[in-house]
Amino acid sequence: MRQQRGRAVPVNGRSVYVEESGTGPDHVVFEAGGGMGRTCWDPVRPLLLDRARLVAYDRAGFGRSGRTEAGLSIDDMAADLVALVEAVVPGRFVLVAHSMGGLVARRAAEALGPRLRGLLLLDPTAETAPVYDTFDRTVTQVDRSLAMLQTLVRFRWFARLTSGNVRRVFPADTYETMLAEDFVPAGIAQTRKEIKAVAEAIPRFRAAPPAPPTCPTVLRSASRPQPGRARHHAGLVEHQRRWVEALPDGRFERADSGHFIQAEQPGVVADRVRELLDASHPDTGTGEEAR
Repeated sequence: MRQQRGRAVPVNGRSVYVEESGTGPDHVVFEAGGGMGRTCWDPVRPLLLDRARLVAYDRAGFGRSGRTEAGLSIDDMAADLVALVEAVVPGRFVLVAHSMGGLVARRAAEALGPRLRGLLLLDPTAETAPVYDTFDRTVTQVDRSLAMLQTLVRFRWFARLTSGNVRRVFPADTYETMLAEDFVPAGIAQTRKEIKAVAEAIPRFRAAPPAPPTCPTVLRSASRPQPGRARHHAGLVEHQRRWVEALPDGRFERADSGHFIQAEQPGVVADRVRELLDASHPDTGTGEEAR
């Protein structure tokens, strides 16, 4: 399995496991999608080691982070992200988020404000899309399936069988770590909690959306739909596009990729991170001035 050293960081009475790598005065923070943690950024991080300090972590309840009894809301996860940034990142930084992590990043951006040099969203959840009109019912069905999976992943052969979509796109050592940390009963239990958190957040985000980020924002949308969402895919993409193009400094891009853009197009993702780092203007302040 992969060999990376990290540390436990206390945030809001919880403990999250953080891996820091790379060199340079700039910082990049990664927020994973639902059911995933720090390891999902393995394809991208080696491409940025000589450009910035990189921070990837497991949300509370996942991977090597401390377990949680109760489920955390999207707002709780955003508060943890903000607290983590305050603990380990000096000055301004670029935030990269995938899928459900886009909801977390957008909520956190309200508190992070001018500390954000840029925001890169990879196939983020578009809560306004019609597919989410009945998401509470969808979650009930998905939760039944995950409850069964939670029991069956105790059998390692079954865990491998049901994680083929991840095995096909991530490096072998990364996949083995995911298999050991995420595709286990505790990991599936946490995934169930996070899916419910998304269902609870959608009506709130629709009624009172997070304040739009004012930093340069790039949204890359997957060209290939997730399993079971083919007929809804065009609508999801359109709502992603509308959201980012309404921002003061937003850009929409289509990615020739499935949902795991960071695994299928790590070079492009790294290029966009560099562009966002380079786009920051000197007169906006750096380091401690922006805190």
